[in-house]
Amino acid sequence: MSQEKMLKEMDRKLFTSYFEDGLVEIFLAFWAQMFVLGPYLSKYLGDFWSSFIFLPFWAVVYLILRYVRKKVVEPRIGSVKWGTMRKKKLRTWSWIMLVLNLIFLLVGVLSFVLPGTSGFAMALRFSTMMLILFSAAGYMLDFKYLYVYGILLALAIPAGEWLYQNAGFTHHGIPAVFGGLSLIILIRGIYKFITLVKNTPLQIEGETL
Repeated sequence: MSQEKMLKEMDRKLFTSYFEDGLVEIFLAFWAQMFVLGPYLSKYLGDFWSSFIFLPFWAVVYLILRYVRKKVVEPRIGSVKWGTMRKKKLRTWSWIMLVLNLIFLLVGVLSFVLPGTSGFAMALRFSTMMLILFSAAGYMLDFKYLYVYGILLALAIPAGEWLYQNAGFTHHGIPAVFGGLSLIILIRGIYKFITLVKNTPLQIEGETL
């Protein structure tokens, strides 16, 4: 293996270890609350504002988790300053996510505005968008579990539609299925975080406490 390939592999392994503290899962669980609470808020705020209102909520959650990483995680596993290659990849990922979210927002608005779209057709459309979004993030971040979460969320949307049409669930079953999945993701994230804290001692100036 060439030196360049070795450096890339080391960078990949180091970066993927960044997700072992469970904080990404915890953030995803809170992100999913948009689909749990948003449908109930849309009655009062409209479809757009019932989603937009979650932006400051996500920002607060992100800042809290960043503080936890700095004060709890980094003293145990250390911090890393990423090189030019990784920074470039992260910038590319940010732009891709921005473009995809804008496209999906437009598709979502059109789906509600244009008449004649059946419930299952709309569910499959959003399932495809969810799968593309999480697959792109999983690939760009080398975070394999994002593929799994994307598949689960994509399957949950038509499952929610089935519950809506056959079992009387409200709002196309979206709050129920996303609520269940977000709870699973949250529990996994908390478990990973607690495991890391319990099994990784504090490191101060090269000494283990």
